[in-house]
Amino acid sequence: MEKRLTRTDYLFAVTFIFMLVVAMGAFFFGLKMGQDRSSLKYEDMLNKQNEAAKSFTAYHQQYLVSFYHTIYQPYREFHKKWFEKTDELLTNRTADASLILKDLSKLAQESYDSLGSKSMPDSSPLLQEAHKDYMKSLKLFGEGLKSYSAKANGIPAAELIAQLQADPYLGEAKTFALKAEKSYYESIDKWYATINPQFKSIDVTKPLSLNDWKSQSLNMKNEYVAQLMLGNKLFKPFTPQDLTSRIDEMIQSGQAQKMNLNDVGQVVDVLMATDAVRKSDFIQNKDKYYGKETLPQLPFFTTN
Repeated sequence: MEKRLTRTDYLFAVTFIFMLVVAMGAFFFGLKMGQDRSSLKYEDMLNKQNEAAKSFTAYHQQYLVSFYHTIYQPYREFHKKWFEKTDELLTNRTADASLILKDLSKLAQESYDSLGSKSMPDSSPLLQEAHKDYMKSLKLFGEGLKSYSAKANGIPAAELIAQLQADPYLGEAKTFALKAEKSYYESIDKWYATINPQFKSIDVTKPLSLNDWKSQSLNMKNEYVAQLMLGNKLFKPFTPQDLTSRIDEMIQSGQAQKMNLNDVGQVVDVLMATDAVRKSDFIQNKDKYYGKETLPQLPFFTTN
């Protein structure tokens, strides 16, 4: 004979089921809240990471280093040869001028072809621009020098150099090289801005007093000098940091003050007029003036 459930049994069962439903509801409600909070947390973290990525991808040190080795250094090999060979034309009377210029033209074309297979990411517009301008420079050097290779031996060395200096093709080639260099140093400054919240950029196209110059970081000084070299068409064997170090040396030694020089442009004019800058100047002065500076890990900041 079956035993009937009492009212107490029914009440207990209903209460148990109700509590089970409430517990399950609370569990799933808590789970949903936890998921929502986690989703918001990680979404916020992801957004911050994406924002950080956007802020450094264009000027990340890795891109600066890659540009140095794949684009800047191959161009500088031609740049170095240009000054070596033009000096040889002036100092060596037996030099085969036609062969020298033919070889330079060939090197420019080979360097151009090499750079054509390289690329910079779309997120790095300044590096892309520098890449294109270095290629334009090499193309113009190659074409300009080719026109002299056949006739060079029939022109006195001093006159030949004068013609090379005045040639519009070669002049434009130098301008593109200086423009590319300016873009590269500006990229370095952009990198520096991502790691130094206190960094404030200046207008590199305007005159800069020596007092304002002294308060700038080395990276900012180099960009300013690169712009000066572009504006004054200073196509030289040295780098912007070499010229920067000589400016600082003139200021620190008191020479600039004795000569009543008030802005950076005036100091540069004096240094150029006296041929006082060499391509090893920065390395020689680095420990003396720039021991506390933060620089990207690029070879031209560590070796000649």
